[in-house]
Amino acid sequence: MTEENNQAASTAENSPAFAIQRIYLKDISFETPMGIEAFTKAYKPAIQQDMNIQVAPVSEGLFEVTLFLTITARLENRAVFLVEIKQAGLFAINGVEPGQLTHLIHSACPEILFPYAREAIDGIITRGGFPPLMLPPINFDAMFAQAVMAAKEQAAKAESPETIN
Repeated sequence: MTEENNQAASTAENSPAFAIQRIYLKDISFETPMGIEAFTKAYKPAIQQDMNIQVAPVSEGLFEVTLFLTITARLENRAVFLVEIKQAGLFAINGVEPGQLTHLIHSACPEILFPYAREAIDGIITRGGFPPLMLPPINFDAMFAQAVMAAKEQAAKAESPETIN
């Protein structure tokens, strides 16, 4: 009986596990460089979105994933507003292969964090006196696949011998 319990515990320890420990806002910044002038012009801004993901191992099987977003609205090539946000999460991930771990960290975790960041951005922009800005969803799986392909192409270029004429 004890042997069966030990085997069941060992199987449970090795089975894949993914859990959200905490989601939190690390940092947020809002600027309106045009000041009051932004409210005197027709509001049809060009929106630029920049994104980055940072991963920090906390302990065995525990990772902090931070989604960095910068949103800039421009009118006539001048910044109307600028929002920078660091939305983070603490994720427990165990029992997965290294390739699966990389995929979870760079795709599933940011996908979980993005709606929180989008809501915080929308809230701060409206408190700044601007109309709501609902950012479109991001396909993190596709972004991850593109990054993997780019890395493979880069590795293939590095391995191929250079031809000299």
